[in-house]
Amino acid sequence: MIANEKAVRAIVKTAIEGYAEGFEARHIAEKDIPDGTINMKIHNVFIAALGPEIQYYTALVRSLDSSLGNMLEKLAVNIAELFYTVRHNVEGPLYTRQTQVIAELLEDYKSHRRRPEVKDYFLLREIQSSESADKRHDSDYYLIDVKSGRHYLIELKIGGDLDNKKARSEKEAILEQYAILSNTIDKDEQIIIYFATAYNRFGEDKPWKQERVRQFFADDELLIGNNFWNFICKSKNGYHIILDEYKKNSHLIINSLANIKKVYLG
Repeated sequence: MIANEKAVRAIVKTAIEGYAEGFEARHIAEKDIPDGTINMKIHNVFIAALGPEIQYYTALVRSLDSSLGNMLEKLAVNIAELFYTVRHNVEGPLYTRQTQVIAELLEDYKSHRRRPEVKDYFLLREIQSSESADKRHDSDYYLIDVKSGRHYLIELKIGGDLDNKKARSEKEAILEQYAILSNTIDKDEQIIIYFATAYNRFGEDKPWKQERVRQFFADDELLIGNNFWNFICKSKNGYHIILDEYKKNSHLIINSLANIKKVYLG
């Protein structure tokens, strides 16, 4: 049993209850609203030609996928607060030379002159300069482990599907956060960067082959699927506990989907 397992399970259950109730209430309330979430997505004449059921399900699934992802992101934050100090932004000076080093690294990754490694950006912590600009970055997850003194900067994408341009910009943003933290915390405090996904789109425990992300993130910077949830819970059993509790309460979402279907399809 991991520390705070009951609290983790309670957070998961509460999240699902709130999500199911809110998802159902919102979609039912929008039934007769032309620009409602589902109604705005059913105007594809090529889908409409396949019949009302297909038309409804294609719209609903898109809405479900998006809103469920948002719920999982908030769930991860709430669970992380049990084990870490959670902050949502990084703010402070960013040196001009640090910006230049980041740009050089990204160009090397893009052109395949080098494969990304964690040690690539250690130089950012050594740079001192009088030329700087104050900058603020909103962060998906900025976690501080008080016991170890480690600072974690995590970019979470639910399924991890990024194109090349997006992967580069995400790495740039998180490296700038790294640089800003380097200028604002003690030198003996460790900063660790991660790119994370809530599930492995290739199947749990299978190789994660998102090469468009790997072009900019090192293997040691990845927290994929179960590794992300285990990290959030500080336990190798975190993922299994969260998934188990999710499955126990998933009937609430299923019931809400059935109620929405009755309203839209009769």
